[in-house]
Amino acid sequence: MRVQRLVDGLAGAIVLAEPDGNIDLIIDTGNDQLSSLAASAANADSWVQANIQSHQGLNIKYIAVGNEVPDQGGNTQDILPAMQNVHDALARAGLDGIKVSTAVNSGVRSGFPPSQGTFSASHMPPIAQYLATTGAPLLANVYPYFSYKDTPGTAIEYALFTSTGTVEHDDASGKDYQNLFDALVDTMYSALEGAGAGSVGIVVSESGWPSAGDTAATADNAKTYNQNLINHVGQGTPKRPGAIETYIFAMFNEDKKPGDETERHFGLFNTDKSPAYSITF
Repeated sequence: MRVQRLVDGLAGAIVLAEPDGNIDLIIDTGNDQLSSLAASAANADSWVQANIQSHQGLNIKYIAVGNEVPDQGGNTQDILPAMQNVHDALARAGLDGIKVSTAVNSGVRSGFPPSQGTFSASHMPPIAQYLATTGAPLLANVYPYFSYKDTPGTAIEYALFTSTGTVEHDDASGKDYQNLFDALVDTMYSALEGAGAGSVGIVVSESGWPSAGDTAATADNAKTYNQNLINHVGQGTPKRPGAIETYIFAMFNEDKKPGDETERHFGLFNTDKSPAYSITF
């Protein structure tokens, strides 16, 4: 099991795919750094020197240039030039094996069924096309919990991976969907294809379910979702079979986090390091 620490903008997560005993890292630039990184190559060089080169020996796999911009702050127009500057700065430092991407939520795309997915955010197609040229994946934060909450009539079984059969049939693709996670991921894949970036893979950089703070946010539901997610991601989606590199959000509950009560209860562990509920990897 590899443990991922997402710095500045994202909390700790546990990786589900590709277990090999090593520790990989995703480094987040922080949304407050985007304008500086977009402004000049020199700023990107300084950031790489301070945050990457000074930590030699760590296995840094990805750099997330911005997390859920603009929902979590930052300007969407800064993302692509910042990504380009950081990518080039890594190359100048001899660290071009580290992939540069950005972390997005489901709000950047729209469309139903999954085959009809498109990017609803205008900044995304150029980013997707750039990722296609660099071979980096798109980092996607995929939360069936929020889709369930925001879409009246959605069965909780569809969100928790507990449906006993097909819930949605995509007439255009002929694909059947038994869980909401697959539908959300495949909608993002369709959006990438529509943007001319069908070669770009998806890394699910966050997924999880809160254990308190709402009627659907219970320890039993959180355990069910995360355990089923662990058991599921090795097989992929109807559109893209094969293991999906996926990370559970989060390692620990965050009792000081602002926002809705549920935001403080996504952890597998409590703040005193005791398990929030039992789970098997």
